[in-house]
Amino acid sequence: MRLLRFHGPGTAGPRLGLQVEERRARPGGCPQATIKGVSSFNAEQEAQALRKAMKGFGTDEDAIIDILTKLNVSQRQQVLITYKSTIGRDLIGDLKSELSGNFERVIIGMMTPTTMYDVHELRRAVKGAGTDEGCLIEILASRTNEEIRRINENYRLQYGCSLEDDIISDTSSMFRRVLVSLATGNRDEGTYVDDALAQQDAQCLYEAGEKKWGTDEVQFMSILCTRNRYHLLRVFDVYGGIANKDITDSIKSEMSGDLEDALLAVGECSAFKPCLQIKCMRNKPAYFAERLYKSMK
Repeated sequence: MRLLRFHGPGTAGPRLGLQVEERRARPGGCPQATIKGVSSFNAEQEAQALRKAMKGFGTDEDAIIDILTKLNVSQRQQVLITYKSTIGRDLIGDLKSELSGNFERVIIGMMTPTTMYDVHELRRAVKGAGTDEGCLIEILASRTNEEIRRINENYRLQYGCSLEDDIISDTSSMFRRVLVSLATGNRDEGTYVDDALAQQDAQCLYEAGEKKWGTDEVQFMSILCTRNRYHLLRVFDVYGGIANKDITDSIKSEMSGDLEDALLAVGECSAFKPCLQIKCMRNKPAYFAERLYKSMK
């Protein structure tokens, strides 16, 4: 799952209506929404329809929306290739010349392969005007190890440097360390829960925060950024019994700023109950729903 991000002023354009269904999660993951696509898919027919929508005077934006929002990522990529082979033009170039503002940004985002979209957004987040901490957190806290591996590989190919180096040069302190940890893509993605270790981890988190004056942020990072989702769910449950407080409330009281946002994000994308790391552990769809809601407020 991903959010299409757009930035700065611009015309929002027509409303996009995406047909969404729940996709069964990969092992160790959680359910994700996905565009269903069309069963009677014909790439050449869709390519010709897009050309017709952009040919001549004016642009039929509604037709572009109707075509692209019914297709899934794979089908849109097939249309991209077929458009060039049958029409002899670059679809991305035509879309950019016909559209503008936020509408252009979201349509181009839909036509970009998921990994490359993440790569471009991460680069913009660290090399644009200021650092987009929210973008860094959103992508790195919610992707699987394999997705992170592909992001790192393509980032280096695209920009000639590593994502880790750019994160290090553009962020600081514990927030930097959390992002670097997430960017290694080294989380345990198994399903095994060691109950004794879960008890130990919960106690360590309590002693690193609520029980002491000050906070051992490294302890929070080492547990939240490396343990598997099922193990962390058990840790969070045990923690509530020890601290008489939900782990999200403890993080909010013990952390602040970007570090707080990053650790909260990790949890929500890995478990099944709302609040971001904490949010990604508990419920990834709920995390993205919250991001969408906040982006429109």
